Amino acid sequence: MELIQVGEKTYYIKNATNIGIYKVDETQVYLIDTGNDKDAGKKILKIIDDKNWSVKGIINTHSNSDHIGGNKVIQDKTNCTILANKIEKSFTEFPILESSFLYGGYPFKDIRNKFLLAKESIVTSIENNLPDGLEYFNLKGHFFDMCGIKTSDDVYFLADSLFSKETIKKYHLFFIYDVKEFLNTLEYLKTLKGNLYIPSHCEATTDISSLIEININKVNEIISKIYNICNKEKTFEEILKCIFDEYNLIMNANQYVLVGSTIKSYLSYLLDKNKICYEFKSNKMFWKQV
Repeated sequence: MELIQVGEKTYYIKNATNIGIYKVDETQVYLIDTGNDKDAGKKILKIIDDKNWSVKGIINTHSNSDHIGGNKVIQDKTNCTILANKIEKSFTEFPILESSFLYGGYPFKDIRNKFLLAKESIVTSIENNLPDGLEYFNLKGHFFDMCGIKTSDDVYFLADSLFSKETIKKYHLFFIYDVKEFLNTLEYLKTLKGNLYIPSHCEATTDISSLIEININKVNEIISKIYNICNKEKTFEEILKCIFDEYNLIMNANQYVLVGSTIKSYLSYLLDKNKICYEFKSNKMFWKQV
């Protein structure tokens, strides 16, 4: 983890999940997300201690485990406030909701792991509780009520609203809860005017325009592929296999629920657009083009 200052009061820790830091006074800071597990939380605390700072609060952009994994160890150590937005507050307080939602039932033991099931923490609503110098804005699509954070230094923390070119090239699919809202968010990002943009899983940059287009193009590519797969009626499991085969992805329990949930979101998007429909035959659900 590397601490980088990007404004008078704004810092971030460069990490697999970038961690924001905002100084509210000479010694107290707010964190923006906490990484994927207790070890990340401990490393963050060491950086904070080395600077003789103290953690006043944590802002979680959303409730995915790689953003809230360090919450508990930091809150237990510092008694800090944790802020989250609407549904994300509930998922952060009760992390079992994430793996249950992804699976669609009680999660079997192989998906009750730290990648999908963080430790619970005590959370307060973000609304009207941010310190001076910070603003939040909605970034729906990737997850239910994900938000971004703007600091007084005109630095934008963009959570998982954008994915890197390298990630897209390697995996092609990234988790999306609501395809329509994800595309709307990408259009919204075009309107932002800031000094620096820090997506959670990308390099910090002064220009996100090309990254926005890369993300839009990949989402549209997936939409087209799923639509074409449905040229003949197929079950969800058959569609999922087609996508894994098309992109040379390897199926495991985590990928099954993450990619599977995302494919269902694409199917919902296409259905709402009246591009595909479904039919039940012999107690099986089949998807096909209209």
